[in-house]
This record gives sequence, C-alpha cells and structure tokens, in this order.
Amino acid sequence: MSKKVLVIGSTGAMGQYLVPYLADMGYIVTAVSLDEEAPYSDHVTCIKGNAKNRAFLSELLKEKFDGIVDFMIYGGHDFKDYYKLFLDNTDHYIFLSSCRVYANEETPIKESSPRLLDYSTDKTLIASDDYCIHKARSENILILSEYSNWTIVRPATTFSKMRYQLVTLEAWDTVGRAVRGKKVVLPVDAKNIPATLCWAGDVSMMIAKLLFNESAKREIFNVCSSEYRTWGEIADYYNKICGLESVWVDKEDYLKILNPEVPTATRWQLEYARFFNRITDNGKVLKYTGMKQEEMTPMYDALKMMIEAIPEGYVFKDSELGLRMDKYLEENGLN
Repeated sequence: MSKKVLVIGSTGAMGQYLVPYLADMGYIVTAVSLDEEAPYSDHVTCIKGNAKNRAFLSELLKEKFDGIVDFMIYGGHDFKDYYKLFLDNTDHYIFLSSCRVYANEETPIKESSPRLLDYSTDKTLIASDDYCIHKARSENILILSEYSNWTIVRPATTFSKMRYQLVTLEAWDTVGRAVRGKKVVLPVDAKNIPATLCWAGDVSMMIAKLLFNESAKREIFNVCSSEYRTWGEIADYYNKICGLESVWVDKEDYLKILNPEVPTATRWQLEYARFFNRITDNGKVLKYTGMKQEEMTPMYDALKMMIEAIPEGYVFKDSELGLRMDKYLEENGLN
C-alpha cells in the first residue's frame, strides 16, 4: 500500500514543488494551505485550513500519515505546543528550519557550525523571537526530546515562482521594478558578500529523498546547492535576465527605505543574515540522498527559468517600499 504524506504549507516556495514530486514518487499526498485554490493534480487531496488551529490539526492527524513535511512558521514558544502532536501521529516528521540560524564563524557552513542562538553576544537578539532565534529554539525542542522520528532541514535563501530575492528584497521590488523600468536600491555593504541562493525545485527534491530515509532520522541537513555568488554577481544576473539596474547605497539609507522606523528585526535580517558569508557545505545531504551537485540547476539558469515563468499579463504594482525607493532615487538624482 502506498504511504500517505501530509504537506503543511503546501503552496509556498518549496511546497509547490515538493507536493508533485511526492505524488510522482507514488505517495498519497494531502496538501494543506491557507489558499483558496491549490495548483495540484487530481492525485493530490488539497485542504484549505489553518494548521495552527488545534482542533483542525487534531482532526487532520487522525489520518495517521506515514510522513509529515511541515513548512509552517512558529514562534519559539509556539512550537512546543505542536511538536508532540506531529511526532505521535507519524513515522517521519520533517521540520523546516533555516540556514539563518548559523552565526558567521565558519566557512563553508556545515551542519555542526555555530548557531547565533549559542554563539551571539547580542543579548537583545538572543532574548528575542527573531526568525533565526525561534527556528534554533524549535530545533532544540526536537533535539532534546525523547523522539527519534524527526529530521531537521535548513534551506539557504530559496527562490521560486514569484519569489525573486535580492539581498532582503522580494519579487515586487526586484523583478517587479524591472518590469516597470525602475531601478532597485541595494546596500553597498552586501555587494561583495557571498550568498547561497537556491532554486526551490532542487531543495524540494532533497527533502523528498530524505523522507522515509531511516538513516536521516534524528539528523540535521543543509538542503541547498553548494554554488554561491556575491550579491553583486546576483544583481548582475537579474540585470542580464530582466534588465534590473541596481544602485548601491549606504546601509543606513537602505534600512530607512525598507522601513523609516528601522525596526530591529529589519536591521537583524540585514546584519545577521545578508551581511554574513553564506557559503554552504551540502555534502551531507548529497551523501544521504544519493544526489550530486552537478545535477542541481545552476543559479543563473534556474533564476532565468523562474523569471520567465511569470504569468502572461501579470501586473506588478508599486509597494510602499517601492514608492520610498522611487523618492530616494529622485531626491538623490539617481533615476
């Protein structure tokens, strides 16, 4: 009998690839998301619902899925209220963490590399529920638990359909500006920083191959390519693919464009992630899945493929951030 797999957060950057991969592998897949419509075949059961609703989740888990892949985002304090529900009701639970948990102490980054939670001297960061901290705390809950049926995966920055990252910017303010013939503003401090930027299709294949792999249980994996480029080189890729022209500015100017109040979390994403050297060792996941680095889609080719996949006639509108960017460029004669 085919194994049953539950994918929570199924229409996100990775889920939209993982679900069809699992269906093609012969699994009976149930895809749960908040979206009204899910873009999957008739062979996938799609359910609209909020998996953080305990009543909804408890009813769903009565199905006793053989595997669960969880793309939800929890605060560090929330995850302790959910993890036992998952681990008691499946043979293999895959938890999505992030390479953002890593400090900037080792290159290339291995699964054993220091984490910000354990290494940072920024007491405000450590006491916070910032993404890099609550992901690490959630990891600790699994690591210190009595359960053995979990796997933690740490993707690097991952692009997908309508997800086009450039430093801390997303699709509306990257490709969306190129489509409208506008320049993009970026922090000059990031220009020569190496980044691991991966296509979601390759990352999802890694996750699919880890699922039901007995040797992968109670293990942590960097699920990403080992290819890296500086943010300046990645900006050049966007220029070649869609004509996006970048203007490199002072970090503080950039932060004020992102949010005039410059909240701490905005600064942290820049200074504790995008300004860190993100060269990643993916040897462990390749070993456990049998995949090879040369099988992964080169960054430029995958980014071009995703940008060319924008639906015909799709209209990008100006975001509030984009309007602030326009104002900055105009006031500084950089249009």
